[in-house]
Amino acid sequence: MRILLLGGTTEASGLVRRLAGRPSFSPVLSLAGRTAAPVAAPFETRIGGFGGADGLADWLRRERAEAVIDATHPFANRISHNAAAACAAAGVPLLALRRPAWACAPGDCWHEVETVAGAVPALGDDPRRVFLTVGRLELAAFAAAPQHAYLVRTIEPVGDALPVPDLTTLTARGPFDAEAEAALMRRHRVEVVVTKNSGGAATYGKILAARALGLPVVIVRQPLPPAVATVAGPDAALDWLEAHRAASTLRGV
Repeated sequence: MRILLLGGTTEASGLVRRLAGRPSFSPVLSLAGRTAAPVAAPFETRIGGFGGADGLADWLRRERAEAVIDATHPFANRISHNAAAACAAAGVPLLALRRPAWACAPGDCWHEVETVAGAVPALGDDPRRVFLTVGRLELAAFAAAPQHAYLVRTIEPVGDALPVPDLTTLTARGPFDAEAEAALMRRHRVEVVVTKNSGGAATYGKILAARALGLPVVIVRQPLPPAVATVAGPDAALDWLEAHRAASTLRGV
């Protein structure tokens, strides 16, 4: 069974491990190419886009794909909508593997915003020490508020993405536990955390740490995803694939 797995997340890696060594599946892992050294997969991997929804639909037809799993990041919304449109056009079943968003819990002090750009004015005019974890590609918005001292953590080096006078950068890949996150925030005297509501366990430690330290969190809501069949974990995604493979076998496909 030919499968396209749109990956780049912890959940995608979990499904990769479950598909490895299963001769009944022929998966292709697709990565956007935003990370210089992605975790290697034990099967065919392609890097880069398809050329929008039309290009993806053409690829699905050409490769005779029988299923697509969208396990991209919750904020990779354009990819998810392109996948939904392409699968509808090519007649290929689509499943979204989506982690649930974090929910505000007792003790949290959240200021929710719709976009990363909307997080900038939420910091206020007075200088603050900001722990910023929104990804390298969206850092430029905070150049409009150079009065703050920024501690920025990204997977890839920041480079010149955020030209402000007071900038400290960390390059690291999760998971991050709550105790280490709290120690980091105390060491850098963080006053406010800015992040996306990415969901999942790998980066939830910063939310727990902010709660324990009584720090406010400016958090960007997840964008509205396309309305497609959805599961929350790799095991459920594998069950869905097995069911589709069995149905295809019965039909003689």
